[in-house]
Amino acid sequence: MWKKWKDLPLWGKILAGMGAGLVWGMLAVIFGWSVFNEHWVKPFGTIFLNMLRLIAVPLIFVSLVKGMASLTDIGKLSRIGLKTLGFFMASTVVAITVGLLIVNIMKPGHAFPDSRRAEMQEKYAVSFDESRSVAEEVRTGGPLDFLVEMVPENILHAASDNRNILQIIFFAIIFGLSVALIPHEKVKVVKDVFDGLNEIILKIVHLVMKFAPVGVFALLGSLVVEFTGDDVAESLDLFASLGLYILATVIGYMVIIFLIYPIVIKFFTPLGYRDFYKSVIPAQMIAFSTSSSAASLPVMMDVSEKGLGVSKTVSSFVLPVGITINMDGTSLYQAVGAVFIAQAFGFELTMAQQLTLVLTATLASIGTPGVPGGAVVMLAIILTSVGLPVEGIAMILALDRPLDMLRTVVNVTGDCAAAAIIARSENELSYPPAEKPAL
Repeated sequence: MWKKWKDLPLWGKILAGMGAGLVWGMLAVIFGWSVFNEHWVKPFGTIFLNMLRLIAVPLIFVSLVKGMASLTDIGKLSRIGLKTLGFFMASTVVAITVGLLIVNIMKPGHAFPDSRRAEMQEKYAVSFDESRSVAEEVRTGGPLDFLVEMVPENILHAASDNRNILQIIFFAIIFGLSVALIPHEKVKVVKDVFDGLNEIILKIVHLVMKFAPVGVFALLGSLVVEFTGDDVAESLDLFASLGLYILATVIGYMVIIFLIYPIVIKFFTPLGYRDFYKSVIPAQMIAFSTSSSAASLPVMMDVSEKGLGVSKTVSSFVLPVGITINMDGTSLYQAVGAVFIAQAFGFELTMAQQLTLVLTATLASIGTPGVPGGAVVMLAIILTSVGLPVEGIAMILALDRPLDMLRTVVNVTGDCAAAAIIARSENELSYPPAEKPAL
């Protein structure tokens, strides 16, 4: 038995942990083991999540510096940067458009019962108020505030908070670019240090991922317990009342993952449909279980380089930037959520308002943090932009966690696709790769 488990690929082990976690969660609800789960199971999920967050900042910094320092053609960095931003903006607009088409066709908000609306608003008022206060701070800022926030005044302070990923990226690019511009003999020691640090961090990633099945088991098991509470029937009734909204959102995710991305991958790279998804599935599993693009970054980099054949130079730039500004799943969710809330409150958005929604959601996706629940904060800004009552967020807040898990899968898949496409355009894609993922 142990030999079979040892020979199982990482994605298989993670899938087994997810299945076991779901079963455990339901058993904990049925037999009243919620307290035991809270004290003896959930901590292992928190530990796993903390370990992933622990290595996020050093991984991004060391990888970017190493990638930038190895560049002999500075013009190449400019090309990669422009291609990356162009691809991310285009894919975001496509995702929002898909979401708007689906939600306008299905009209899930028209079936929302008045009694359930009032109940949801009352139940989640506190969580909503927290999201609204953060959103108000962002909304009232100037148009160039995101550029100001990108430049840290203290790099140590920025490195102490995983929400400051963009600041870490900025400093790493400046640092690595400076190393590249200095004659090699003067910075050889620095380059050797970062080469060694890179190997150490990759080994840490490998060790952390050995704990992934246990961490995923604890995360999903605890999620089931928290969602269901003490009454399984009540939880099922809640999901049934919002079934059309969930269905519309999930259909949008599936269109992006199984239609849009495969077409783009097939058109721009030599990768086959099965080859691509077989390589990225470990990153998708981590994204699903953690709801965090940032936490998935270590696995994304490994599978992109050793599974898809993306060069280190491209992956170390595209993927860290991607987890910050490439939010296709988040953008689609925000579009569907905004129109759903409008329909539920009895408002019909005009074409001009929906175009405003597309623009706002595209810009908001840049500022959405790659952490669980980040999209809810930005949704409040989008609702305000088209004149909708932001109180409507309370209606869908209960459903945010499972949808957050799915949209993070979309985000991560899009990042990996972008890395492969940009690497191909720079002749930096070597497929099949020389080595397999270490995870």
